[in-house]
Amino acid sequence: MQVYSFLMARSGDRTLAEELTAQTFYKAMTGPAFRGEGSPLTWLCAIAKNLYADELRRRARQGEAAPDEAAEMPAPGDMAAEAQDRDEAFRIHLILHDMPEPYKEVFQLRVFGELPFARIGQIFGKTETWARVTYHRARLKIQERMVEDDG
Repeated sequence: MQVYSFLMARSGDRTLAEELTAQTFYKAMTGPAFRGEGSPLTWLCAIAKNLYADELRRRARQGEAAPDEAAEMPAPGDMAAEAQDRDEAFRIHLILHDMPEPYKEVFQLRVFGELPFARIGQIFGKTETWARVTYHRARLKIQERMVEDDG
């Protein structure tokens, strides 16, 4: 479940995340054995991250849109509120795109992947407290940047 959440946070595409999760476990079972350095979850997420990067490169070579660039049909409802929400979300994604690591990845894992801080800490080989602090610093950076852009 954590590998799937990790890939969902990266891609935002449920189908792609499912596909890459299956590939991750296949590669883990058929590829080089886990050497015991770090946690198994960290190892699996590293495999998943590499597979996702490979997929992005493949799509770029073939001229396909990246997962987060795929257009979606708007849901029915208040169009003005939806447009404002999409604009706000897009602004946050732009800020995240420019944000340095590990802030970007920790924020994405927490918000989009819905991972608990303890799991995020495991992925990075750090403590739960480190994950909490890093997430809150990322949030502050996003808020500050949004205020700067508005003013």
